[in-house]
Amino acid sequence: MVTKVNGSTKRVGLSPTMHNGFYGRDILSVKQFAREDLDYIFGVAEEMEAIVRRVGATDLLKGSILANLFYEPSTRTSSSFAAAMQRLGGSVIPINEVRYSSVTKGESLPDTIRTLEAYADLVVLRHPEVGASQIAARYSRKPIINAGDGVGEHPTQALLDLFTIQQELGRVDGLHIAMAGDLKYGRTVHSLARLLCLYDVEMSFVSPDILRLPEEVRDEVIALGKPVRETHAIEDIIETVDVLYVTRVQKERFSDLTQYESVRNLYEVTTDLMSRAKPKMILMHPLPRVGEIHYDVDADPRAAYFRQMENGMYVRMALLAAVLGKA
Repeated sequence: MVTKVNGSTKRVGLSPTMHNGFYGRDILSVKQFAREDLDYIFGVAEEMEAIVRRVGATDLLKGSILANLFYEPSTRTSSSFAAAMQRLGGSVIPINEVRYSSVTKGESLPDTIRTLEAYADLVVLRHPEVGASQIAARYSRKPIINAGDGVGEHPTQALLDLFTIQQELGRVDGLHIAMAGDLKYGRTVHSLARLLCLYDVEMSFVSPDILRLPEEVRDEVIALGKPVRETHAIEDIIETVDVLYVTRVQKERFSDLTQYESVRNLYEVTTDLMSRAKPKMILMHPLPRVGEIHYDVDADPRAAYFRQMENGMYVRMALLAAVLGKA
């Protein structure tokens, strides 16, 4: 049995098979993970991939229900959570357009969460406000999974990103990983940078001054003993990186559109640029892209972003199974 007291998950009477470190837990931030947690969830994700490729689905979560609550637009995160639950034999309550829900009548987030937990076994939440998932977890008796909170974090994206690096290159330790583009508002970068601090890696950050990595994240990375290299040009690092992680400049985060126009086309990955990269490296992107990676780069075997996208379903299958005690 799982109970919650003041937002904290309490496990009572767990059987050994259910004590996986994730059972009954909220997934709110990458800060809650230790390296052994990642090893566990990635091992389960590999098993999930094998199941999907072999038989397509399983009834592991038959009878379980997921509430997909998205206050912001989403294609990959929303669809992959839904697909993950359905491939595990469970069902989904999709609320991808909150304008059609009671939110339009002024219903608060706590009340919406309390409503959905009456029908579902866990809630996946995307919200435009930083810290919304923590608020939801405070009021919910059921596990909450943060699917992105404003410019804050996107922990499940960071998990699938790290899983992709490991699957593609066979390791994470010893790699030079560069993140380029919108590092200020890019919650995927914030989460991935924090998660990479669990490994022996070199990190570079490429952005214009107005989109630099937030001081809070940069200070966390430095405090954990990781040197931070910042530059304005991808050309400065392209020949030495093992992973180039590109993000789009997010128009929706700008209050001043003239600032957006000044930086939106600053970085473009072309076949000419990729010709300068290592033969064995990978190019990643959380998607959607809006011009920062040219379409002819898709044919490059080092372009991993669509494999990265698919990996999201396997990692989320693993998380759902683990949180519900069936991994």
